[in-house]
Amino acid sequence: MAFKINGLISSANGQASRAKQQRELKKLDSVADNDSDDVRMDMLEPEMKVRQEWDSKVQFLLAIVGYAVGLGNVWRFPYLCQQNGGGAFLIPYFIMLVLEGIPIFYMELGIGQRLRKGSVQVWTEIHPFLGGIGIASVVVGIFVALYYNVIITWCLFYLFHSFTRQLPWMECPTEGPNNTVVEECELSSATAYFWYRNALDISPAIDQPNGIKWSMFGCLVLAWTVMFFCLMRGIKSSGKVVYVTATFPYVVLIIFCGRAVTLEGAGAGLQHMFTPDLQKLQDPNVWLDAATQIFYSLGLAFGSIIAFASYNPPNSNCKRDALTVSLINSATSIFASVVVFSILGFKATQLHHTCIDQSVTKIMAALPDLNITPNITETRLSNILLEYNETLRHLNLTKCNMKDELNSVSIAGVACVRIH
Repeated sequence: MAFKINGLISSANGQASRAKQQRELKKLDSVADNDSDDVRMDMLEPEMKVRQEWDSKVQFLLAIVGYAVGLGNVWRFPYLCQQNGGGAFLIPYFIMLVLEGIPIFYMELGIGQRLRKGSVQVWTEIHPFLGGIGIASVVVGIFVALYYNVIITWCLFYLFHSFTRQLPWMECPTEGPNNTVVEECELSSATAYFWYRNALDISPAIDQPNGIKWSMFGCLVLAWTVMFFCLMRGIKSSGKVVYVTATFPYVVLIIFCGRAVTLEGAGAGLQHMFTPDLQKLQDPNVWLDAATQIFYSLGLAFGSIIAFASYNPPNSNCKRDALTVSLINSATSIFASVVVFSILGFKATQLHHTCIDQSVTKIMAALPDLNITPNITETRLSNILLEYNETLRHLNLTKCNMKDELNSVSIAGVACVRIH
């Protein structure tokens, strides 16, 4: 996202300027011990400086994949799948990918690579009246960078707190001489309490601030500092960083996937994901969500793709690049959904077991002569409730249905699931 700023660096690429550059470079070749590209560029006049290029094709692809793959793939896509019919959402998603995603991605790569300029200058060169599109994309990019750095700040905060013998969000804190569990934590969960009280230190209302949380402020400063050092030399520095930033998320996803698919209930979660609810396709909002997701996930119309492509050689195969990155991005979304829905199935299974245990405990108290065990199945529990409906009606027992649990578990809440 920060490449938006780098993509706004101007370059001169007219035919006359290029000829003059060649003459100047020939003169520089005769200068002893000064044959590096950096020295050459410093001796050229400003209007004759050639635009930087990626060190290799792999570096460009890693940069563009690292830009496209993000929260839109890992969090937003699984959320939309859950809300819009599971596997049925894949139908409008791939249709929109073909109709709008790949063509617009290809167009932005093409104009950036051909004109070799940033977003503002590209649209201005196409037509002076279109310069506002480039300016708007830069402004949007700044806003996105602001909130993305806040998310990085939260990640750093949790990273630093993980270097303890016992993770602080594993158990509820205690207070008082009797070591009583904090009531707020007991009513919610240890993970939720740590998030709202330790990490955010959330206040009752926006007009009642609790002041600056200095530990979080320090993490925010660190996040901006890291971004500065990654971008301070343009693609010469950021091009090296992408070897880590673009590959590390896949390493983490693979590790999570190996753990998630072995959890109890993972199969139920995956079945819930890939079982299509075709009736949802009649809802126009599902198609709107699919189209919006394509724009958000591929990072279209932010100006960054134009900036990335402007550092490519003019003869690079941008059609192949557009297809490659688009397919990698979509495959990542599905792969991340497998991880998320496996954990969602685990969470739903735990809630389902808890529901059955609570119901069985109440039934055993009301019908002590009934021979049942805590580990009964959902079908067995339903039969008991039907058979003794009049006797158990006053208990107001909750119906324990696995499908309802899968629909009720929030994708956002998966982040607070404890896996032992």
